[in-house]
Amino acid sequence: MTDEQLIALARTAALKAYAPYSRFSVGCAIESIDGDIVTGANMENACYRLGICAEQSALTAAQHAFGLDKVARIAVAGGDGSGIELTGIASVTPCGGCRQALLEASHLGGRDLEIICASGDGESVERLRLSTLIPHGFGPANLADAG
Repeated sequence: MTDEQLIALARTAALKAYAPYSRFSVGCAIESIDGDIVTGANMENACYRLGICAEQSALTAAQHAFGLDKVARIAVAGGDGSGIELTGIASVTPCGGCRQALLEASHLGGRDLEIICASGDGESVERLRLSTLIPHGFGPANLADAG
């Protein structure tokens, strides 16, 4: 799958977001090492802290579909999803909590995940590695000394 196709899936997923409070829709597409794809979108809640990010939604789908250890790369896009197309000019990166959750998948699979960060309109794209987004992350490997 091309980067553009993965970004398009993330943009489409964002249109399924439930974001009545922030009105900022985010979608995520995750590709497995075998080429399988899952998507997720943010889901807000009137009690703000009970919302879920698109990346967390997609990671849950990935675990069920093929396992976190098989996550190869993700695309995330966000912006105004109130119309028939996602809009916005700034590329979106995963929040800190999502970076931590992605780190878990990265450690389980032994791969430095590629993160494709796109704007709502898909025109602005940044290709990053998870290690650059969370350079000193704490994951499963850090628990090796636990009893």
